[in-house]
Amino acid sequence: MKKLGLTAVATMLMSTAAFAQTVGVSWSNFQEERWKTDEAAIVAALDAAGAEYVSADAQSSSSKQLADVESLIAQGVDALIILAQDTQAIGPAVQAAADEGIPVIAYDRLIEDPRAFYLTFDNVEVGRMQARAVLEAQPEGNYVMIKGSPTDPNADFLRGGQQEILQEAIDSGKITIVGEAYTDGWLPANAQRNMEQILTANDNKVDAVVASNDGTAGGAVAALTAQGMEGTPVSGQDGDHAALNRVANGTQTVSVWKDARELGKAAGEVAVAMAGGASGSDVDGAGEWTSPAGTVMTAKFLAPVPVTKDNLTAVVDAGWITQDALCQGVTGGPAPCN
Repeated sequence: MKKLGLTAVATMLMSTAAFAQTVGVSWSNFQEERWKTDEAAIVAALDAAGAEYVSADAQSSSSKQLADVESLIAQGVDALIILAQDTQAIGPAVQAAADEGIPVIAYDRLIEDPRAFYLTFDNVEVGRMQARAVLEAQPEGNYVMIKGSPTDPNADFLRGGQQEILQEAIDSGKITIVGEAYTDGWLPANAQRNMEQILTANDNKVDAVVASNDGTAGGAVAALTAQGMEGTPVSGQDGDHAALNRVANGTQTVSVWKDARELGKAAGEVAVAMAGGASGSDVDGAGEWTSPAGTVMTAKFLAPVPVTKDNLTAVVDAGWITQDALCQGVTGGPAPCN
């Protein structure tokens, strides 16, 4: 049977619903610039379907997130979108939702539970894209790996993709990984501290940094700049405006752009459809996926885009960032900042 597109499924189900659906969103935090963009896209999708939006911010606390989900359930939500702070600690929240017959969308981060619909970008490919761009810019030398949060499975998905690309250069002796660290909470300040310690331990003999998102990239760039090492190849992801400006300025090599507007829109539409009784397998583009731990889930993966100095115009043309914001402080940079 042919799958229906998300909008078609949502519209069909909403037309037969006798009440306005309510979708609850449990955010891990709002520290990253991109989550506000995701939220706006989710709200717009729910508005278009005539559904209501309620949310809670866990403020980087896994225990608060559990309480938040309980509160959202008590408010009578018909579906839950969860950006998990800790993939292991969130388990009781999924159980609580299941007990009430409430579908759960694991948003952007894996929740290791077959009852959750996993919606994200291809994070292993994001890691590959990061490593490819840095390796192209710096094919030899000492590498540092600034990873994401140890409680976020995406950190290891990214790291696995990075390793796939770097392995041949490591085996041939062209590059050496001289430092590697997780970044608690994905906090830029923690990434900067880790980078500072690695620079000290290696007498600043660092040639490239594979950082796993734009926040950690910002921390790494700050540490490098303090040592007069700005311009060292550094990767990131999310298309944060500050990071794209760093790409234009030449202090960051790549930001793998995951258009949060598309992910948020998809999440809102999936939530409305599942609240109305659709299964995850009804979602266009969804399929069976097995996690590294062996959990079989229904998942949908969106495609990321690496943004470097060579295609910066793409994010302006897409309306993701204005040319003024992209090119702030840039003189004689790449298009469109030249």
